Amino acid sequence: MSNARKSYLSFKQNSLGLNLNFHRSEATKSYLLGFSLVFVGALLFSVKAILVKLAYQYPVDSVSLLALRMLFALPFYLVIGQLVSTNSRATYPKTKLSKEIVLMGLMGYYFASLFDFWGLKFVTAGIERLVLYIYPTIVLLITVLVWKQKIQTIQYVALVLTYLGVGIAFMDKAAINESENFWLGTLLIALAAITYAIYIAGSGKLLPQYGTFRYTVLTMTVSCAAIVLHHALFFQLQLFHFPPQVYWLSLFMAFFSTVLPSFLMSEGIRLIGSNNTAIVGSIGPISTIILAYFVLGESFGIAQFIGTVVVVAGVLLLSFKR
Repeated sequence: MSNARKSYLSFKQNSLGLNLNFHRSEATKSYLLGFSLVFVGALLFSVKAILVKLAYQYPVDSVSLLALRMLFALPFYLVIGQLVSTNSRATYPKTKLSKEIVLMGLMGYYFASLFDFWGLKFVTAGIERLVLYIYPTIVLLITVLVWKQKIQTIQYVALVLTYLGVGIAFMDKAAINESENFWLGTLLIALAAITYAIYIAGSGKLLPQYGTFRYTVLTMTVSCAAIVLHHALFFQLQLFHFPPQVYWLSLFMAFFSTVLPSFLMSEGIRLIGSNNTAIVGSIGPISTIILAYFVLGESFGIAQFIGTVVVVAGVLLLSFKR
């Protein structure tokens, strides 16, 4: 073989190696970005339970509080939807409001939010996060049973660790917060977890068709419209007689615990998939425990500390899988 031929083959092999390393590096960056987005989104979502409990200190019912949250959030979604519609049309030409989008909007932030707000009337913010975070298991079941996806071993390990940590963190809270309507609240939060799991699993399939911004705007607009219609039917939109603190808390909840995390979570789902999103989101209960301790005065003992360490270990294991 001539020296020229050897040099050509060597150059080709080096080019191929550099190309593979480039793609591997890009995939790793994409995964870490998706992990970070979901992580921050889960933290922001976890603040919602604290804000709801703070609002319940004033004379406001759960449906009215939810309606205020969605009414304040809706203008953000409409403006963002208008800004991105022209730019995204070439990449995501599908514009019709499909039955799947309507279903996801109803599941994710209508039924799930409604059950969640009802349940928070009867249980603490900490218990709410514990019960709500059965949804990763439901997401995994949906992907396995409906879409026949295989779950990686490291996902099983991370899932076991996060659930073990959540279980340890809350193992002494149920007895402390036992009340007449405790199990009713628990059932309502469980229904919220089921409907939210359907949203997360379905979003993993639909997001590539619509793009993050368009999908989020469409589903959240459906949710906002459904909540407002619900309030109009049952409460005649009587929303302007509450203390000023209720409106400030609702506005804060609308932007920081609804609009902003909804986009972060949607993009995270697109980048790392619904299974990984569900597992990384398990950091939410721990952040709620800490916030509830400092803001609401809920207990934080050795069980919560150990649970925090175990959950963080599970989430970090998943983040470093690549």
